[in-house]
Amino acid sequence: FTLISLLSSTKKTIVMADTNTSLPRWDLSRFGFESPFDGKVDQHLTEVKAQSKNFKETYEGKLTSESTSLLTAVTEYEGIAVKRALVSSYLSLSYDVALEDDALKKRKGAISQTQSEITGDFLEWFELDLAELSQAAMDQKYAKEPELVKYKAFLEELRRQRPHNLEKNVERALTVRSPYSGTRPLVSFFDKELSLMRFSLGDETVNMEVLLSRMGSSKDMDVRATYMKSLNDGLAGGITRMAALSLSSVAGSWLIENKERNYENLRSRRNLDNNCSDAVVESLLNGVRSAGVPLCKRYYAMKKQILQQTQDLKTFRWSDRNAPIDISKAEEGKITWEAAVQMVERGYRKFSPRMSELFMNMVNEKRIDVPATDGKKGGAYCAGVVPGVGPFQLLNFDGTKQDVATLAHESGHGCHDILAYNQGYLQYHPPLTLAETASIFGEMIVFRDLLALATTPEEKLTLLMSKIDDVINSVVRQCSFDRFEELAHSARANGELSAEELDAFWMQAMTEYYGEAGKDSPFDTFEDASHLWAYVPHFHHVPFYVYSYAFADLVVGTLYHSFQTTPDGFEDRLLDLLSAGGTRDFATALEPFGLDPKSPTFWEDALKAHLGGLVEEAESLAAKLGYGS
Repeated sequence: FTLISLLSSTKKTIVMADTNTSLPRWDLSRFGFESPFDGKVDQHLTEVKAQSKNFKETYEGKLTSESTSLLTAVTEYEGIAVKRALVSSYLSLSYDVALEDDALKKRKGAISQTQSEITGDFLEWFELDLAELSQAAMDQKYAKEPELVKYKAFLEELRRQRPHNLEKNVERALTVRSPYSGTRPLVSFFDKELSLMRFSLGDETVNMEVLLSRMGSSKDMDVRATYMKSLNDGLAGGITRMAALSLSSVAGSWLIENKERNYENLRSRRNLDNNCSDAVVESLLNGVRSAGVPLCKRYYAMKKQILQQTQDLKTFRWSDRNAPIDISKAEEGKITWEAAVQMVERGYRKFSPRMSELFMNMVNEKRIDVPATDGKKGGAYCAGVVPGVGPFQLLNFDGTKQDVATLAHESGHGCHDILAYNQGYLQYHPPLTLAETASIFGEMIVFRDLLALATTPEEKLTLLMSKIDDVINSVVRQCSFDRFEELAHSARANGELSAEELDAFWMQAMTEYYGEAGKDSPFDTFEDASHLWAYVPHFHHVPFYVYSYAFADLVVGTLYHSFQTTPDGFEDRLLDLLSAGGTRDFATALEPFGLDPKSPTFWEDALKAHLGGLVEEAESLAAKLGYGS
């Protein structure tokens, strides 16, 4: 099981999800372009540039004037932003399913350069000048134009950023140079190299997505261990060195901008973007360490015992972390795409007919790119794009239970986007602290539906443990990712990061959150896990994003508890929260549910109720079945 270089002359069949090329692909014709090379793209950008230039000439230096309608200015700015996003989103989506197309990569890069020049030359000033408006000036504008209040969330966000803005000429230079000399080109290059990785599995050659899928679904401990070694060995060497160079560049940029912009600590910049205080995030991380880590160890100790009893497990390895337990008598095989859609639709419908309708619209309107094809971006995402055109989902579907959960997750994002489109392009994006709420709630309602349909205790325990795996991955593992980032970014102040340093930081974070292998950890060894940091994209694209998964999973856990105890009116309250998009901070958004995430015990209580409740449920079932004792 070795990494197969694309330069190798070895000829083997590339095997993707079910080798089924008939799985649905998304239809990007809604963008109005025939291809990324369509002349309409260039014409569109020419029009955007002319509008942007006229916008600057009309409004720069005149925002405080009595004769200037700030409402009109913001509305025009939003219109230009929509046109810019239309092109950039179209190029990004097109490229993400054709990463091996060098001509498309070059085209995308050229468009990005043009977009940055337009922003730097004609648009950058606007948000900076809005941020500089005094409260008295803003009060006058609101009084004169009451309808301006619909953009208040956008305007207030800009004003919160004011202490961290740089001089106009500096901001312009950073924007214009970013496609050329910032972190973007390096991260893009690394993304492509990662997507080109191939692994030999006997007579087959597969990409990383299929390898991870098969490892996570295998009931054979030796196969899982072999797959993990193949992955870790494949990442070693050139890939980890490229990953280290990319991450070192990202961490260096983050470091210097934090200093120049006067952010208090490593996460403050991300926290401000999320409209979330440093204290609340610190409380979350502390809560996961104090309550989540013990629950995590307790669960894996039980899982280890069950695997020992059912699979004759000798050594509990990192590759066994997500292993399915083998106790159900039910026939298991690949889940078809049609069956996956049916599962998600049914779960959504039982909770909210409106969300079910939105989900099926996304399926029927070909907004989902389903198969794990060669040259496609790894993982999964949902792109909101712009109101009236999006959303679009990218999947790497391989017919596993996890793929069903991923479909439920990304479709939650899609529902969130559609419901929030009424806020307009500038305000439909929720803060990261709420961005995962609909997606994880979507997973939860589908899980609970499947659990209710299970007919035997064995099936229920299998589903429960699969769900606990997911929750631990979203909460404890993501916070360990955050700890890895903290170590890496802190060390960047002392010079460029090496792959060896990052390996060590990764293992340190694992030990802090999962215990020392063979001692205070359920795991007997962390062998073949040292390079796994190298394939996590968030570290490169959105530093310190990962805690938002823990944030959302715990919020959703408490929301679902609220739904179970007070179901009347819950659907309306949740849809209202989602429809607010980015116009409410997380504390205000959760008030209708009686939740106060600013409480010092909120996160610990949420962990004990959500993850703790699931673990207790699984322990009780396991005991009744004679497992784990």
